[in-house]
Amino acid sequence: MSYIDPHIHMVSRTTDDYQRMAQAGCVAITEPAFWAGFDRSSAQGFFDYFTQLTHFEPRRAAAYGIDHYCWLCINPKEAEDPVFAREVIGLIPAFLDRPNVLGIGEIGLNKNSRNELAVLEEQIALADRFGQLILVHTPHLEDKLKGTRLILDALRRNARIRPERVLIDHVEEHTVSLVLDRGHWAGMTLYPDSKCTPQRAVDILEMFGQEHLCVNSAGDWGHSDPLSVPKTMLEMRRRGHGQSLIRQVTFDNPRRFLSQSARFRKRG
Repeated sequence: MSYIDPHIHMVSRTTDDYQRMAQAGCVAITEPAFWAGFDRSSAQGFFDYFTQLTHFEPRRAAAYGIDHYCWLCINPKEAEDPVFAREVIGLIPAFLDRPNVLGIGEIGLNKNSRNELAVLEEQIALADRFGQLILVHTPHLEDKLKGTRLILDALRRNARIRPERVLIDHVEEHTVSLVLDRGHWAGMTLYPDSKCTPQRAVDILEMFGQEHLCVNSAGDWGHSDPLSVPKTMLEMRRRGHGQSLIRQVTFDNPRRFLSQSARFRKRG
């Protein structure tokens, strides 16, 4: 069965991972801008990174029949210096006309600091000004509930942002209903031993239903698994869920959200 991974950081993966994902049924991925494993020392580093996301990675994915899309931003982990962050934000408009760019992301909060919140609001305004979709990162562990509420309020303060054009990632059992109740899409980010495992993701689907919910593998620099989405599909089959529900969560839902961008190719 074909699937879409709406949040995976392929710059941190080997080319062999593209091959494995294609063999498992992946037909499209979207790659949000994120932390490089270290703090970049200049805006030029981000310029090169955005070039990598919009030029090199699409070709690497295409060799395995996978459509590659991306999101651009300064990630909250590097948003503590507003002067530096604004320099990076100033680079983004020049890349928004690239054919694989879907929007602004993954913006959000990391430590829920005042500076992070200011940079978040400026990037929400950037998405508004250029009519872009938004992909959001919510904080980890004990800061997640507070951070999710701060993010939701920041989105609401910009009245022109339509909730259905925002996907809020890293939801867990205690935050998913907050996101869905505001009319946003919610993403469950799957890790082997943190955030949300495939088993917990299926638990959430069984508790909250499948509308406006997606699953993704993140696949970043840490302990992660680029095949987490097909493993979730297997867990759903093991519990007796039918093919139509599995397809909805792993293909139809991400396609519905992403198709709000005219750049997303609607594969069948």
